[in-house]
Amino acid sequence: VDGIVLLDKPTNITSNKLLQKVKFIFNAKKAGHTGSLDPIATGALPICFGEATKVSKYLIESSKTYHVVAKLGEKTNTGDSDGIITEKKAFTQTNTERCESILKSFIGETEQMPPMFSAIKVDGVRLYKQARKGLIIPRKKRTINIHNIYLKNLFFDSMELVIHCGKGTYIRSLIEDIAAKLETFAHVKK
Repeated sequence: VDGIVLLDKPTNITSNKLLQKVKFIFNAKKAGHTGSLDPIATGALPICFGEATKVSKYLIESSKTYHVVAKLGEKTNTGDSDGIITEKKAFTQTNTERCESILKSFIGETEQMPPMFSAIKVDGVRLYKQARKGLIIPRKKRTINIHNIYLKNLFFDSMELVIHCGKGTYIRSLIEDIAAKLETFAHVKK
């Protein structure tokens, strides 16, 4: 089997589990996805089969667009609604103009700390495996590129964003960084 299938990834499944299911359905020997989506995330997940895996690097390197809802005032251990709330801080309602100004400060190249709950390997072990044991492993910041952030809605306890970014951007970390500038906490709700 050679080609690319664009899947609409449902929530509550890992990108790799979905890849394995599709690989089984197509009886494919060689297949790979072009970047992981978090288990709670939904959306487009390209799967490359056979000879098409040779072009997967171009899809991996390309920009992505995410539509995200962030819950304000709460931090979780995973950075999303699957995690346990670890800290709370009241969110003082801000105006749209201030929020948009803060969002603009993230546009361009910036440094980002990857979350502990990520597939990054440190000394051959995935960080999420260490995080599940309650360990915090030192990580290095990575350079990311945010092309644009659009504030779609701002509510008293959440904000809805559309983020266009380069490869390697962790939306959960970005949401936490945005919340810090808003002087609160936040996590990805959906």
